[in-house]
Amino acid sequence: MAIIGLISDVHAAPEPLEQAISIFADAGVDQILCAGDIAGYMEGLPQTIKLLKDNACQTIMGNHDLLYLDHHEDEPDDEVSTFLQRLPAFYEATIEGKRIYMVHAQPPDGCHGGIKLLDKNGELLPDKVARWNDELQAFDFDVLIVGHTHQVFVEKLGGMLVVNPGSSVFNHCCAILRLPEMTVELVALSGKTIQKTWNWGEHVIYGK
Repeated sequence: MAIIGLISDVHAAPEPLEQAISIFADAGVDQILCAGDIAGYMEGLPQTIKLLKDNACQTIMGNHDLLYLDHHEDEPDDEVSTFLQRLPAFYEATIEGKRIYMVHAQPPDGCHGGIKLLDKNGELLPDKVARWNDELQAFDFDVLIVGHTHQVFVEKLGGMLVVNPGSSVFNHCCAILRLPEMTVELVALSGKTIQKTWNWGEHVIYGK
């Protein structure tokens, strides 16, 4: 059995990330996957990157990471910029016989748009579920891990288990994936209740 820690949209907030890493250690995780957006919103980007590096987190690129790089073109050799520049657009692996794919927003390599399934109250929207069930039919993996939308869900779509662990800082959530069982445990962070939907209706303002 493999135990995988899942985080996303950490947004330069080291404290909830550090708590998630501690939770993963207690659970005996074998690997930590981070679905992008290391930068943005908060002020602790160097500390956040150090935590990711020190704990060998497999991390991919998010839209806020691209935005950071665009705004720091004159600092190409800066440690933060170097880390972000090296992030891949997606990650795929076979673990315990299960094919895993991780992308920030939507496959195959999208950093914008995203899989939105929930309303502002965190309830599933049937039309959105039907849309993504159709759109993902041709994407042949067992587990798809996404972030970006600041929505927390675990749903079967297009024959895959699709997991969005939400934002560690805004949704107060991380997740633990167990393979080959393909079970997912959602874990609250920062002593708060998991907020299934955050930033509802403000996606234009924040480029979401």
